[in-house]
Amino acid sequence: MTFENPIIFFLSSLGVFNGFLVSMYFLFLEKRKRTQNRLFGFLVLMLTIRIGKSVYSLFSETKDLLIMQIGLSACFLIGVSLFYYLKSSVENRKNIPTTWKIHLLSLLSMVVIVGIIKPYRSNIEFWRSFVIFIYTVWGAYILISAYILKNIFLKIFNKEVKCTTSELWLVAVFIGNLLIYLAYLIGYFWLYLIGTLTFSVVFYGLFFFFMFKKNRETIFKDIPKKYESKKIETHEAERLITKLHEAMKQKQFHRNTNIKLNDIALHLHISSHKLSQLLNDNLGKSFALFINECRIEEAKKLLKENNTFTLEAIGFEAGFSSKSTFYATFKKIVGQTPSEYKKLYS
Repeated sequence: MTFENPIIFFLSSLGVFNGFLVSMYFLFLEKRKRTQNRLFGFLVLMLTIRIGKSVYSLFSETKDLLIMQIGLSACFLIGVSLFYYLKSSVENRKNIPTTWKIHLLSLLSMVVIVGIIKPYRSNIEFWRSFVIFIYTVWGAYILISAYILKNIFLKIFNKEVKCTTSELWLVAVFIGNLLIYLAYLIGYFWLYLIGTLTFSVVFYGLFFFFMFKKNRETIFKDIPKKYESKKIETHEAERLITKLHEAMKQKQFHRNTNIKLNDIALHLHISSHKLSQLLNDNLGKSFALFINECRIEEAKKLLKENNTFTLEAIGFEAGFSSKSTFYATFKKIVGQTPSEYKKLYS
């Protein structure tokens, strides 16, 4: 099927043209020569070749079957390119391991040998079956790429820990590739054009993500290592713990039902990562447990000294958002219900 709509052709081909320029930049012109950036360039190049084949197939009246074969062959390497780009970024690789090179060359050799033995021009029926295999391999790498990003996905849904721009970039790249893959699956059974348009949308979506981030310079830099890899020195930990307890006493952070880890970290002039590390490594508590213990101490004080407040009011005064949460937390930490505890001091 051949399309003649100039607007659709422009939108489809523009993404391919700019994708090719971006891939050349990261492969050959990028000054930092980072392993991750070169793998990103290779990923974009494979996508560009694949999408270019689709544009050619859709808008050209004459079909060169060699171009069709090259486009499908590039498709075979998209998934593995994505996987190694994400893996090298998450692990902060400084070079490409030999095993990775062997893996990439093995897949490249496989598709080249198939192309030589069974050229597309004379084995169209074979390639229709082979394309299903190519898409299966691509999908498998999409799945294991998601596994590589599992910790970043967890951070996204954790309100107490903020993702870096470089981590969000990796998630955006993964989602973009997933959308392109799904678009081609849909196109294989229904509307082939959707794959080329999706690539353009994804490409410019990533472009604007890059352009509109204030700290966009960090996108193509190493992801900070996990804070656990660097222990806080004993004397510094003792100083921070003292400051933390003083801050909790003076500012009464626990009384705020919506208090966040970052709120206290800002007051202490340290990162949220460092405060989380301090709580976990040096106090043996999560942030939630630490705050709840402070609230329980406040509640115990009120239960001893104030007979005019109801138990529910004491829970709210201590910082709990509901009566049920107050009762459950008090029972868990103290071993008694608030009413049982109050009776001891009546």
